Amino acid sequence: MKMIKASEYFNFPSSLPFSEFFSTECSPWEWVPRIKEALFDLETNKSSLMASNSLRISGNVFIHPSVNLPAYGHIEGPCYIGEGCELRPGVFIRGNFIAGKSCILGNSCEFKNSLLLDYVQVPHFSYVGDSILGNRVHLGAGAICSNLRIDKANVTVRLPDGSKYCTGLRKLGAIIGDQVEIGCNAVLNPGTMLGKNSHIKPGTSFSGTLKKNSISASN
Repeated sequence: MKMIKASEYFNFPSSLPFSEFFSTECSPWEWVPRIKEALFDLETNKSSLMASNSLRISGNVFIHPSVNLPAYGHIEGPCYIGEGCELRPGVFIRGNFIAGKSCILGNSCEFKNSLLLDYVQVPHFSYVGDSILGNRVHLGAGAICSNLRIDKANVTVRLPDGSKYCTGLRKLGAIIGDQVEIGCNAVLNPGTMLGKNSHIKPGTSFSGTLKKNSISASN
């Protein structure tokens, strides 16, 4: 049984100060529980942020001074938001969240226990839970990274040889490799694995694994 390495999906960017927690030699789903570990001793700069009555910031939060903050939204720590990110109105961040350089966290989007590498765009009406989004990933409007099976069982992933592997994680969303495009209103079911430069068609409910440089077969 050939195990998948995170290096097959991601190039961890130098802009993020957490490389010791996210080895590219381990399996990519192992990164998900390490998000909390990486943020355990987070240095906060919350007191210097220009929060208003309509933008609530609580817990340990680091936001780079160059980040464009919205007029209203809710950010719960622990949370790290890197240089040049743009947060749009109504964004909801529920803790254990890391965003790399120049990401877009869109209007009415919800993020929970997830890692976004550099230049990720999640612009409109999406949910991203317990997921890893690689460099330059783009989610179309309304795309969902579902993280909990309907039967509440631990999430399995499909390996390259076609076998299934139980991750031991009750909640696991999508593993999305670098430069993947997700169409509008697509649903990525728990344990989805998308290789680099792959594409999911709009309106697709996708489960399983998609090889790099591939397009989902149906919608």
